[in-house]
Amino acid sequence: MHRVKKVKLCDNKEVWAFCTIYHVFFFVEKHSWEGLRDIIHCSRKYSGMIANKAPHDFQFVQKKDENGPHSHRLYYLGMPYGSRENSLLYSEIPKKIRKEALLVLSWKQMLDHFQATPHQGAYSREEELLRERKRLGAFGITSYDYHSRTGLFLFQASNSLFYCQDGGNNGFIVSSAPVKPVEIKTQCSGTRMDPKICPGDPNFIAFINNNDLWIANIKTCEERRLTYCHKGVDNVKEDPKSAGVATFVIQEEFDRFTGYWWSPSAVEGHGGKTVYLLYEEVDETEVEIIHVPSPALEERKADAYRYPRTGSKNPQATLKLAEIKTDHQGRIVSTQDKELVVPFTSLFPGTEYIARVGWTSDGKFGWAVLLDRSQRKLQLVLLPPALFIPVTDDPALRQESLEAVPSNTQPYIIYEETTDVWINVHDIFYPFIQTTEDEFTFIWVNESKTGFSHLYKITSLLQPGCCHWTEDYQHVEDFKCAIKEEVTLTSGEWEVLARHGSKIWVNEATKLVYFQGTRDTPLEHHLYVVSCESPGDVVRLTKPGFSHSCSVSQNFDFFVSHYSNVSTPPCVHVYKLTSSEGDPLHMVPEFWASMMESPDYNPPEIFDFPGKSGFQLYGMVYKPHNLQPGRKHPTVLFVYGGPQVQLVNNSFKGMKYLRLNTLASLGYAVVVIDGRGSCQRGLEFEGALKNKMGQVEIEDQVEGLQYVAEKFNFVDLSRVAIHGWSYGGFLSLMGLIQRPNIFKLAIAGAPVTVWMAYDTGYTERYMDVPENNQQGYEEGSVALHVDKLPSEPNRLLILHGFLDENVHFFHTNFLVSQIIRAGKPYQLQVYPNERHSIRCPESGEHYEIMLLHFLQQYL
Repeated sequence: MHRVKKVKLCDNKEVWAFCTIYHVFFFVEKHSWEGLRDIIHCSRKYSGMIANKAPHDFQFVQKKDENGPHSHRLYYLGMPYGSRENSLLYSEIPKKIRKEALLVLSWKQMLDHFQATPHQGAYSREEELLRERKRLGAFGITSYDYHSRTGLFLFQASNSLFYCQDGGNNGFIVSSAPVKPVEIKTQCSGTRMDPKICPGDPNFIAFINNNDLWIANIKTCEERRLTYCHKGVDNVKEDPKSAGVATFVIQEEFDRFTGYWWSPSAVEGHGGKTVYLLYEEVDETEVEIIHVPSPALEERKADAYRYPRTGSKNPQATLKLAEIKTDHQGRIVSTQDKELVVPFTSLFPGTEYIARVGWTSDGKFGWAVLLDRSQRKLQLVLLPPALFIPVTDDPALRQESLEAVPSNTQPYIIYEETTDVWINVHDIFYPFIQTTEDEFTFIWVNESKTGFSHLYKITSLLQPGCCHWTEDYQHVEDFKCAIKEEVTLTSGEWEVLARHGSKIWVNEATKLVYFQGTRDTPLEHHLYVVSCESPGDVVRLTKPGFSHSCSVSQNFDFFVSHYSNVSTPPCVHVYKLTSSEGDPLHMVPEFWASMMESPDYNPPEIFDFPGKSGFQLYGMVYKPHNLQPGRKHPTVLFVYGGPQVQLVNNSFKGMKYLRLNTLASLGYAVVVIDGRGSCQRGLEFEGALKNKMGQVEIEDQVEGLQYVAEKFNFVDLSRVAIHGWSYGGFLSLMGLIQRPNIFKLAIAGAPVTVWMAYDTGYTERYMDVPENNQQGYEEGSVALHVDKLPSEPNRLLILHGFLDENVHFFHTNFLVSQIIRAGKPYQLQVYPNERHSIRCPESGEHYEIMLLHFLQQYL
């Protein structure tokens, strides 16, 4: 029997509760819009106190005095107390500490009264789009380049470029007082992007301006445009080429944000130097143009973008070389543009994506990671600079250059990977200095071999053939090198962290490799060390019970750990590394100093359960605050559920998760589950989505909900809302379509609604091209299944930024048109000035209030 009555809560507030003989339903107190706004204001104020303003991008520099090594200075980006923007900071790490006292390092301003954020946050279009691709929310200085020998810092700020000098390998710190950054003047119009110092001659920097590559001398103020790909016309259709710039798909789906690379050293000779820039040239002529409303809505303009939809043409890319010669005074004598001896497509047929590029540390080779279109075949190639010849329109000069190329000059494919699932591009490649001409040894991460990312030390044999490069060259040579030796450094059902900018640190003197991984548990990241000479033991260097993000000093004597767990907001500690000469592997880190301690926090609880799929699944639950036994609370399932992301781990949940804490404070139970398809669990777990995105994820989410309801008796399975953004928005819609009996409400943010309209790099990796997987595309496109949406009103809310150039507003537009055709109810909230991420504080506040209001009214 059911009846309604008024009950009192512990804070003496009266609410209506729905009673049965078994339990009492908890009803969240309804607030006015203004009341919810006050709650969000308080939440955001609390969030500001607890927000992750931890230092990052660390750079260790060893100081010296007359008596030898003195101490370290640690440079980093951080947000000082009371500031709203990132700045360049430093802390002094002393040589000795008092063991009985906790040493908290002070954060010192490196720059003197410097405003890094443009006036009113007015970023250029290029900067704004790069911030979207990098998911940058912070203002101020967001990255810097550093030249260790001279202590030169270079960074972008206030719509300009600046440099300053402080230290270097000479060991002398310029000043303990803040330094005044020097602005680098220019004749360029428009924003200068992606600035980098020339390692071989730090007086030179390079940057991108209007999609072309430039160099400048910061001492002589000489400036030179190196490439002339871009015409500078105000028409995307007539200006499809760029140099040194990573395309949208390469940035968004492969995490490569640059398109040029300085050689690590200069070649001395003839009274001057020669330095090289390896760069990517891109032609987007055949890439479809799409139009997205301009942020300047009052002008009623649309911005045009090149956007390759799945199944359509990708940009055509090649690698080129810029050669810069200087005299003994550092003035530019000549620049020369060089291209490969034969077209890139002839050298490497089948290559679709140039995923990673760089130089070996001695500058002897450029290197590149190449992927085919299906992303199931990877090649790691070496490119000697002699493989590039001067660009010319004169056939006779070109023939002369071809004939001058030494006959043993060729590319080398030093490693190849294939898989039936997909290859996750990573950032781990460590080439050792060559000791013999015919061998090349390097450390690489392979996931395809065992299904888990692990470290391998590989030696490839460089055996050049006798290549005769001609204009009518046909690809007949096999540049693939034989593998002399492949040594497994790590193994097991766990992962070496290799994606999203992860690093390894190799101490060639002690033959030790420092890396980050999940050996102890998939929920925690730790710093480990293993021998690359006689691999065996893997030693953990960070303390368990926390998840760590580490940076190791160049001398391998210190590391800094930014760590947290679900209960502990981030701390940043510095540790000293010492080991015995007889057993260098088994070292004991010694706590040295703190850079940041954490405040108190109300954490979620992590749980795990055996899924019907055979995998152990992990989740976390935010319990309703002031929980009382027997009460059933409305429940919000927060979801992402797609590849490359792990939501559930033993680390502090940052700003977007503090929103979940606000929900719990109002009386909601909040559940988060990492089902099949999420990362850090191996390729088989992530690869469950292969060719069927949207078909397996909801099963794991529902299974997790049912487990939570049994384990925690406060979850009300009759009142569950599903909410997420991007892939999470897609799954929120899928949840309401596939299991309307489970999900009472769906709140879908910026959802992909038809996979045919999403980009090549992402969609084809997981779903193949449309003609090979028509059923998968149809089953996984929510806009084609709107007839299965419930017919009751107030069960679906869609939110989307109108300017979204990633998941275009077209997705929501098409979904809504299909919903209207099907005669189904929906609600739509558009954010006219937002892209894929909501960045404007007022828009973010409105979204949070909208979320709370919809939940309190209809859940």
